[in-house]
Amino acid sequence: MDLRLQDRVALVVGGAGYIGTAVTERLRTEGATVVVASRTATEGVSLDTADQASVDAAVARVLDEHGRIDVLVVTAAPAAGTLDPDRRSDPDQVAAAIDGKALGFLRVANAVLPVQRAAGFGRVVVVSGQNAYLSGNITTSLRNAATNVIAKNLADETAGTGVTVNVVNPGTVTDTPSALVRPGSGGESSPQQIADLVAFLCSPLSVVSGESVSIAHRVLGSVTV
Repeated sequence: MDLRLQDRVALVVGGAGYIGTAVTERLRTEGATVVVASRTATEGVSLDTADQASVDAAVARVLDEHGRIDVLVVTAAPAAGTLDPDRRSDPDQVAAAIDGKALGFLRVANAVLPVQRAAGFGRVVVVSGQNAYLSGNITTSLRNAATNVIAKNLADETAGTGVTVNVVNPGTVTDTPSALVRPGSGGESSPQQIADLVAFLCSPLSVVSGESVSIAHRVLGSVTV
C-alpha cells in the first residue's frame, strides 16, 4: 500500500533511539524526508524536549531548511528501566517522569501544531505505553496516562483542521515478540511493528484522530472505557 508519504517532511523526536530508529527507517522507505531530532544528534537536529528554547530552535531550523513539518513523531522519553521502582510513588520522581515524557511531548507538539494548522494538514503521533492502564507503579502509570490525555486534548483542539493527533501504546518492546499474552500484561511488539502502525497513522490515508491505540494485545484482563 502506498501511504502517500513521498516527499512529506517528518520530524522524528527520539529518532536515534530503539523505537525511533525503526520509525525513521520506515518513513524513509515510504519516501518521506525524515529529520531526526535528539539531544545528542549526530544527524538531523539537536533537540532537548525538557528545554522549550531548544525545542523552538530545532523546529525553526527544520522549517528554515524544509519549509514545513507535515509529520511529527515523538518517541523520546527516559527508558522505563531508568526509573527507580523503589521510588515509584515518590512525588519528585513522578513529577520528573511526567516532565520527561508527557510535557516533553507537549512542548514539541505546541511548537509544531500551529505550523500544521496553518498548512491545513498534519499528522502527530506520540509513543506512550500500556502502563497507562495499569496500577502498581504511580511513576510509570502517570507519565503514560498524562501523555495520552494530552494527546486527546490536542486532537480535540485541532479537530476539523486537517491535523490528527494519536498515541501508540506498546506493551513490552522486543526484537523477538512472543504471541503469548500473560494476564495483567500487554502483548509484545517489535520496533518494526510499532513503526508500521506509526507510518499508517502518519499517512494522509488515515483520518484516525484522538485515539490511544494499543499495539499487540491491550492488557489482558483489563477493561478501560
